Amino acid sequence: MLSRIDLRGRVPSAAELRASLPRAEVDVDAVLHQVRPVVDAVRERGVEAVLEFAERFDKVRPARVRVPEAELKRALDELDPAVREALETSIARARVVHADQRRTDTTTRVVPGGTVTERWVPVARVGLYAPGGLAVYPSSVVMNVVPAQVAGVESLVVCSPPQAAFDGLPHPTVLAACALLDVTEVWAVGGAQAVALLAYGGVDTDGGALEPVDTVTGPGNIYLTAAKRLLRGLIGIDSEAGPTEIAILADHTADPVHVAADLISQAEHDPQAASVLVTTSEELADAVDAQLLAQVAATKHSERVRTALGGRQSGCMLVSTVDEGLRVVDTYAAEHLEIQTVNAAEVAARVRSAGAIFVGPYSPVSLGDYCAGSNHVLPTGGCARHSSGLSVQTFLRGVHVVEYTREALAEVASQVVALANAEDLPAHGQAVTARFGGGA
Repeated sequence: MLSRIDLRGRVPSAAELRASLPRAEVDVDAVLHQVRPVVDAVRERGVEAVLEFAERFDKVRPARVRVPEAELKRALDELDPAVREALETSIARARVVHADQRRTDTTTRVVPGGTVTERWVPVARVGLYAPGGLAVYPSSVVMNVVPAQVAGVESLVVCSPPQAAFDGLPHPTVLAACALLDVTEVWAVGGAQAVALLAYGGVDTDGGALEPVDTVTGPGNIYLTAAKRLLRGLIGIDSEAGPTEIAILADHTADPVHVAADLISQAEHDPQAASVLVTTSEELADAVDAQLLAQVAATKHSERVRTALGGRQSGCMLVSTVDEGLRVVDTYAAEHLEIQTVNAAEVAARVRSAGAIFVGPYSPVSLGDYCAGSNHVLPTGGCARHSSGLSVQTFLRGVHVVEYTREALAEVASQVVALANAEDLPAHGQAVTARFGGGA
């Protein structure tokens, strides 16, 4: 079922590998012309434009943007107890992991009388997006809200698209997740218009203020990503996320049932989702193909999965050794990377580019999606070569606080003047010498 690329017996260059690897084609620039009018309309007409776009794109016009707190409580009261327990487990484990990410202020004594302190200051207000297209994502609420709360963000709002099936409210499971996390501000708005409203703010239909935010995080479709690109600078963003990806590095010891199930688990997200197998074993590749045929036919979203697995973004790459496989997966830089090999932990320790790494046969990606404690908002499209997933650091800013005494400044004054003159910026030096009557 998966297309194959045989790399055995040859060592392509990094450039050749990048060109040949399966990858979803996501051209954000191609939709900017469609998104720009949406962003401009929200900037100019606020909530009225947002509600018009909801009618057009979501087939429902909410009575108001902000969801009444009573609806959050009602959603939690009516939540399936098993789902509530699962969400509570997800929240608790995420809090344990993210609590260890919180940085502390550090003061460095550079010289006697001269210190530099790095203070970690949380972003004041953030907007967190939970998608609502082909699937419902209460887990994305957890993954965005927990690190923001641990970082100390004082004001946050969750956005999720209005649903025609729920009278213009976001999906009740999303609302229930917000309630479990003590989130009281939720907006029923989705897509590019959500990012624009978060950036510009507005006035709700009942006259309530919809305050703008400083940072927007959370995954979404290509239109939401384009809005992030357009508004980056006015707001901070986490990343420009593309379709989800899984890569599995496996040898002859991997179980083809597990491998096929894991490839399918990500393919069910979206027809553009990428599922990639890198293996040293042609026998495993054949067995995985056989398993895919059987398991895809039995899965709920079989057409979506079949489209994703058959797309050019998915495939199987045969390599001669695990070392060569590591080179391939480092070049691919998957959002999710599973290692199912002999000595999986040792192999995983050698990986340099991945959003998250799942080690051994009992650490599937779906565990990380929900209950591992890790964060599932991760870089896609090869961005793991240079970017990290969502974390507490996403919501913190490092601020240097410089404090020197007169004596400490005097000690370095001549060097400051020398460098200022070397850069032909003499006023920089004079700003120092002025403190000493014109000379150090």
